[in-house]
Amino acid sequence: MDQPTVGILHPGSMGAAVAACATTNATAVLWCESGRSVASVERAARFGLTPVATLAELLDRSDIVISLCPPAAAEDLARDVAGRRFAGVYVEANAISPVRTQRIASLLSPTTTVVDGGVVGSPPVGGKTPTLYLSGPAEVTTRIEELFADTAVQATVLGTEVGKASALKLSYASFQKTSRLLVALAVGMAREHGVDQELIEVASRRTDSYLSEPEYVAKTASRAWRWGPELEEAADTLAAAGLPPEMLRAAASTLARWNDVKDDGSLTLTDALDRLAQP
Repeated sequence: MDQPTVGILHPGSMGAAVAACATTNATAVLWCESGRSVASVERAARFGLTPVATLAELLDRSDIVISLCPPAAAEDLARDVAGRRFAGVYVEANAISPVRTQRIASLLSPTTTVVDGGVVGSPPVGGKTPTLYLSGPAEVTTRIEELFADTAVQATVLGTEVGKASALKLSYASFQKTSRLLVALAVGMAREHGVDQELIEVASRRTDSYLSEPEYVAKTASRAWRWGPELEEAADTLAAAGLPPEMLRAAASTLARWNDVKDDGSLTLTDALDRLAQP
């Protein structure tokens, strides 16, 4: 493959590090310095990215553009690109929903080929090796795989349907990030009562991730009638400690969808998920 010119929008902590990996197999990796902060300028220079003055110049020179920005800015950024009729590959790699990804694909110019992307893992620095999941036209996702070949970014293709990569990213993020918040709430509650170190000791005896045990979902469903009220009690305890109880109240509300399968030992994962999807 001829080495492409790549544009990164924009060089934040993830975007700059991913873009730096792309320099291995690209002629150049460009970024637009117009309106960016001093920190962005310093970060881009540190990662060896090439500045250009305007978005128009970046799009004119780039064969592949990778969008990695705060999720709230993804559509506005895509509209800016659409207004300039970019004739290349646009990798929508932001943490946004499949619906938003498909909406962005529809608003971009017909001259633009859209690839759905989702980065799972930490920025590729200091030995970290995140995975860039891709979905879109096969001949184009192959180009992106080649762009990141032999780098710290592991490109993996999920198929041709735009939206699959976004769905995987958000599915994982919904667990990973919510879990971190649950840790904060649990430790905060324990600290209020002087047992935070004991809580950490109890938790340290188990290192497995619940996400790797989906078969446990059916057991959770059969116990929901007990667990829901327990979480309501925990939410009350958080509120009494001045901590936000809304997450646990929402969890209790979710568990209530399983109240009619009390102690049902024959429940399967499929059964449980089907019931969870029913209001």
